[in-house]
Amino acid sequence: MQRQETYKTLEGKTSSEFKDRGSRFLGFAIPIQHVEDVKKELKVLRELHPKAVHHCYAYRIGFDQNQFRVNDDGEPSGSAARPILGQIDRFGLTNVLIVVVRYFGGTLLGVPGLIHAYKTSAAEAILSNQILEKNIENEYSISFDYTLMNEVMRILKKQECTVHEHKMLLFCEVIVGIPVKNEAQTKQQLIEIQGVTIE
Repeated sequence: MQRQETYKTLEGKTSSEFKDRGSRFLGFAIPIQHVEDVKKELKVLRELHPKAVHHCYAYRIGFDQNQFRVNDDGEPSGSAARPILGQIDRFGLTNVLIVVVRYFGGTLLGVPGLIHAYKTSAAEAILSNQILEKNIENEYSISFDYTLMNEVMRILKKQECTVHEHKMLLFCEVIVGIPVKNEAQTKQQLIEIQGVTIE
């Protein structure tokens, strides 16, 4: 089985609006990294829309895409969050939260109507966003003398590494994400520079 090297996620936060028989469905597509982010984003949306009757959501996290959750928030089971998750999966996304906030318009839509509304809101929120393909990375700590800074940074840039942290102590220490597709090559190039340690 081939190792997965990239994943698809969203660039930023976007929203959409869908109306059906007086009900308003506001879709929010949000990139996230951790489960804790879900609670924070839901809290913000509940404060922004206190009069909404439902805040239904679905998320998927992780490169194996095994970590997910759906919440119908009082809507009939399977009528809201499952269709939302269906759109996350249709676009092949991960590290994404989609919340659909519903303002009830007085007319019951029935389960097929709800499925259509939540699915459409989620799809429109995603489509108004930018889908990014990012490298899956493993994190390393690299230590080296200041004189080697340019050489190390040149390799990291060339191999599309992400520098997460820079510590300037007696030595330079950088915490970097090395893309799995370039991992062996990058480590080899860094080890070949005398005075560089990588762990």
